[in-house]
Amino acid sequence: MKSSIEWKVKREIARKYDASSDVYDVLYREEQEAKIKSALKHFQLRKTDLVLDVGCGTGLLFEHITGCAGFLVGLDISRNLLKKASQRSKDSPYLALILADADHMPLIPGSFDKVFAFTLLQNMLDIDITLQEINRVASRRALIVVTGLKKAFKKEEFLKLLEKAGLEVLNLRVAGHLLGHVAVCRRR
Repeated sequence: MKSSIEWKVKREIARKYDASSDVYDVLYREEQEAKIKSALKHFQLRKTDLVLDVGCGTGLLFEHITGCAGFLVGLDISRNLLKKASQRSKDSPYLALILADADHMPLIPGSFDKVFAFTLLQNMLDIDITLQEINRVASRRALIVVTGLKKAFKKEEFLKLLEKAGLEVLNLRVAGHLLGHVAVCRRR
């Protein structure tokens, strides 16, 4: 029973993002790019890195890291957002897009060197499961960037969620004009 209710809620989330796909960048680009730039200040991507963007949306991250990493994978539950991401990255031969649920990623454990999850957690039904799944696909030495909207998570609550998931926070950005916390983490 629980899984059918969860899937119904997730379908509604996908429909919401499908419906807003044409205006998504207009509404959220500035904030998303500020989070991306904030996170990327704290580490270097390598040409050999396998990178995952969980909840990739329209692929805004791709513009910032294409050519800096070996291969990019974008995953989202919204078909229409993935269509926008595909248009944005049509010239990149080192990118794959996957329509899937972030709680059940069809990916090999321990395969990603860098994992990004921008503005994802507030949409998830069980954040612990989402963070466990992110941990599952990250390599032992992976860097993991997770954000959480300030209106959804107080700083202390956000840090506890990350700690409970087995993540060590290397850098946390909460000040300034950002609407969300930006945490650069690694697995403990």
